[in-house]
Amino acid sequence: MTAKYEIGSVHTGKVTGIQPYGAFVALDEETQGLVHISEITHGFVKDVNEHLNVNDEVQVKVLSIDEKSGKISLSIRATQEAPVEEKKEAPKKPKKRQATVKTETETPQGFNTLKDKLEEWIEQSKREEVKK
Repeated sequence: MTAKYEIGSVHTGKVTGIQPYGAFVALDEETQGLVHISEITHGFVKDVNEHLNVNDEVQVKVLSIDEKSGKISLSIRATQEAPVEEKKEAPKKPKKRQATVKTETETPQGFNTLKDKLEEWIEQSKREEVKK
């Protein structure tokens, strides 16, 4: 039954049945194999019926042969040239900021420390008492 088919060989077959998981393809009168949904075409296939119909003639490549069960795994995708993907730029990662460490001797810009402000308030308070 599978003696005339070898792994890697390409044949023309006819779609005999379609299931949600793939399509059955007859290679000859006695031999039939399964094209799994992932082997129908390059890219994602949601519904086999969008790509194949019963009685369609298709080129298939033999992927594997299970002699015990007589099952043949086929691929239509392997007979097609892969589409050329345009190189997409990777998303740019934000640059890491360098942490700045302030020492106590640095004076903060734009803000007064509470200690400085408290001393300023005490001075202001003393000046107001003197005026009275």
